[in-house]
Amino acid sequence: MKSWLEISSKSDFSIHNLPFGIFRHKKSIPHAGVAIGDYVIDLSVLFDQGSLKKEGIKKNVFEADALNDFISLGKDTGRKVRNRLIDLFGSDNSELRDNIDLKEKTLHKLKDVTMLLPVKPGNYTDFYSSLEHATNVGSMFRDPENPLLPNWKWLPVGYHGRASSIVVSGTPIQRPKGQIKLSENEPPVYAPTMALDFELEMAFITTNGKPLGQTILIEEAEEYIWGMVLFNDWSARDIQKWEYQPLGPFLGKSFASSVSPWVVFMDALEPFRVDGPGQNPPPLPYLRSAGMNNYDINLEVYLQPKGGKAVKICDTNFKYMYWNICQQLAHQSSNGCNIMAGDIYASGTISGPTSDSYGSMLELTWNGTMPFILPDGLERKFIDDGDTVIIKGYAGKNGIKISFGEVETTVLPAIL
Repeated sequence: MKSWLEISSKSDFSIHNLPFGIFRHKKSIPHAGVAIGDYVIDLSVLFDQGSLKKEGIKKNVFEADALNDFISLGKDTGRKVRNRLIDLFGSDNSELRDNIDLKEKTLHKLKDVTMLLPVKPGNYTDFYSSLEHATNVGSMFRDPENPLLPNWKWLPVGYHGRASSIVVSGTPIQRPKGQIKLSENEPPVYAPTMALDFELEMAFITTNGKPLGQTILIEEAEEYIWGMVLFNDWSARDIQKWEYQPLGPFLGKSFASSVSPWVVFMDALEPFRVDGPGQNPPPLPYLRSAGMNNYDINLEVYLQPKGGKAVKICDTNFKYMYWNICQQLAHQSSNGCNIMAGDIYASGTISGPTSDSYGSMLELTWNGTMPFILPDGLERKFIDDGDTVIIKGYAGKNGIKISFGEVETTVLPAIL
């Protein structure tokens, strides 16, 4: 596919991609938009002009500060809107191309807009679905010979997280404080974390599911998975270590999670489906998924110290995930839990089979016992104040690139 709009071959946002997000142009109110080349398409303007009304949308859900209302119309409506944009911006379509006034109102330079949180999640679940990550953590803190807990290969382990502290890329976060156990023989202290960590993750966003009490079957899970984003689920390892038993993560995780501003619609990822790892023992029937349900998405993490250059510290791939997104959603819904439009479901830390593909500082430095040295000579065991963590992700094949952009976050000192 080609567009009449000039798009660089190096652009993250070709006509094959067209991710959705929420933007503000200068001092205007937020609108829903779609990224293409160096521009954002104002969907609210297109709807008011009449270009999107044939897609079955009765009111302007694009004049909004979140995609929730649009997503709640269902995946089929999202597909119709995206296909309409592919047609509207196709090289042979003059409908918008030759309408100078409408084109000026519809297209804004990406550099001139502010990107906002794409959804307002009512619920957020964080899974723990990377075999390599779970094995590494279990080897560190439990038994290297038996690193996985007995349930790990039977179900996608997860927990409900704090939705209110999810922030969009570019939002700085404060170093969190909490109880830390410095010595086995001494009481805990209340202090800023000394082991702040990123977690390289991806997340899917759902549309409305079934009513409370009903379940989403594994074979229909894709119908409710609307799109995907990059996700950094920040973690204070020392706070988490002291507090998590017996009920799991709490203050060590709830202080912040960072998300990329662009939601890649699932149709754009169809060419990048791959088989996942073999699952042994075979999952229970409600978790047995047919076909290729993993995705070949390249993921990179960069660490940039204050005043320094960004250095790549992790290079991995989403295809390594043991539990796929259909299994995650089927399990989440299996007890009758209702699924809502705009809910976020994060993958858990994504680690690969080699030491340079580990998706957290915990693994990259093996809990601080093997710190790495940045090119300017600085040592890192975990994330320091002033550091910026940048996560990038893209799928590429046969000249087609589907990019998620990036999620970038700078760490500020704790508020004492």
